[in-house]
Amino acid sequence: MNTANPLAGWEIYGHDWAVEMLQQHAAHQTLRHAYLFTGPRGVGRRTIAIRLAQSLNCQTLLAPGLPCRVCRSCKQIEAGRHPDMLIIRKPDDKKDIIAEQVREVSKFLSLKPYMADYKVVLFLNFEDANRSSQNILLKTLEEAPSYATLLLTANNAEQLEPTIISRCEIMRLRPLPVPIVEEFLLSRGVTGDFAHLLAHLCSGRPGYALELSEDKSKLSFRAEKLDDLRKLLSAKRRDRFHYAEKLAKDKDAFNQTLLVWLSYWRDVLLKASGASVALTNIDRAEEIEELSYDIARPLARSITVAIEKAIDRLDKNVNPRLLAEVTLMDWPRVKSRS
Repeated sequence: MNTANPLAGWEIYGHDWAVEMLQQHAAHQTLRHAYLFTGPRGVGRRTIAIRLAQSLNCQTLLAPGLPCRVCRSCKQIEAGRHPDMLIIRKPDDKKDIIAEQVREVSKFLSLKPYMADYKVVLFLNFEDANRSSQNILLKTLEEAPSYATLLLTANNAEQLEPTIISRCEIMRLRPLPVPIVEEFLLSRGVTGDFAHLLAHLCSGRPGYALELSEDKSKLSFRAEKLDDLRKLLSAKRRDRFHYAEKLAKDKDAFNQTLLVWLSYWRDVLLKASGASVALTNIDRAEEIEELSYDIARPLARSITVAIEKAIDRLDKNVNPRLLAEVTLMDWPRVKSRS
């Protein structure tokens, strides 16, 4: 059975309620002037925003609110090159979405559409915008012309100014169940066992699952860090200090390592708690179960909470080496079973 929405035809897996609502808005011309799509990266925020833009400016609609996705306009929107669409994202060499980028939006909207019915502005990861940039957007939201539709994506609404949130229709996209993600991957040509594994690893984010399938280096990194975790549990203190020193040298890699470890310790906590919930790291199920026998539930929980706090503290620019040392020194010593 196809778990995608068969009525909408937007080729979106999951998020049926959002797709149906947006299709109806487009079909009946009851659009809001701004939409905010929230949820973790890779959950489908950008894809749904693109489909809405296509449904507004498709040259050969298959039905009201249903874009053909093959006409020139649809293809240009998919590629981000439509003359009546502007995409705003944080520049690679900047820390934030800068004020000048948001001012560009007002200039873009001051001119009527060139070849379409609507002018669409898509702000990707708008949590990257600083307060100044958000305040400039507020003025644009208040004065946007009738032919303008503004689409914003963000991890969550709380990262934005309340005045921005109040002027948007908020579409909160949740992580998808494993079977839906697996079906999505199979539809994209990912093979059965691999699709099954990725559907568990992606935390309900089909876009991230597809990214993993195309970039094997991320899976290699995960495997390396999980192997390191197992070795560290049986390592002596001086070896943990040495590892912490190396880990702290690359802040981004440190953060990614903590995320990998967090998923693993959450699985250990689930097993130690006796919860009948599917594991994330299903390819490590046997060793996770063994570790859950060695570590009591309260300890597994404290380690999980500690890693969550470490991720938050790393983002707040604490001393990386000290953070790495504290994290690893608090782990118990567990003899290797190999």
